[in-house]
Amino acid sequence: MPNRTVLVSSARKIENGSDRVRLNSAYLAALENAGLVPLIVPPLTRAENAVELISLAGGLVLSGGGDVDPALYGEQLHPRANPPEADRDATELALIVAARERRTPVLAICRGIQALNVALGGSLVQDIPSQLPSAIAHNNAEGQRAVRTHEVALEPGSRLARALGATQIAVNSLHHQAVGRLAPGLRATAHSPDGVVEGLEARDDWWLVGVQWHPEEMSESEEPWDRRLFESFARAVRREG
Repeated sequence: MPNRTVLVSSARKIENGSDRVRLNSAYLAALENAGLVPLIVPPLTRAENAVELISLAGGLVLSGGGDVDPALYGEQLHPRANPPEADRDATELALIVAARERRTPVLAICRGIQALNVALGGSLVQDIPSQLPSAIAHNNAEGQRAVRTHEVALEPGSRLARALGATQIAVNSLHHQAVGRLAPGLRATAHSPDGVVEGLEARDDWWLVGVQWHPEEMSESEEPWDRRLFESFARAVRREG
């Protein structure tokens, strides 16, 4: 029987004096609706344990959240960047490397696409408004997670375009960082009108797709694009081609 279990990375947050693991439930609903079984992975104090976790699952989802430590790509922390989350960075980078070695399907979302690019040798734009002043607004000022705010153009024939069944879509947008220098082995296959990378994938046949928007928040919308992304990922997890 195909392994339908997928690992989903999560964050840590101090709430009411307690150190808690945190993940928006929209990820779980989107994955279950696609026929998958999500297993939440907390930031580990021993990142090497991530290698063992990958062996238990058929896929990996890298979720959204805070900023990746710029020291991982050789830069100083930008004044408008958030403080690093060392345990989460180490856990996700270990998961990505292990997934690459096993050719485990990966779906990376928002922070996830950024962590993916860094793990494989790329860099980030640490603050779009200050570093790319001509860019459109990418962080919804109202904090509305399920509102489509700008257009994205997808490369025809790319894995991402085939998954979504479209080459022009509208997306929600909740980020202030973005992919900078592209990692070797990756190619950008989606961009917003200002040229910011909105999607990438592996150059070879590894099923690896990253998107800068939050499809889990839009998977129940009237447009089918985001549901199709999770369905395509589910087929890859089940090794259905």
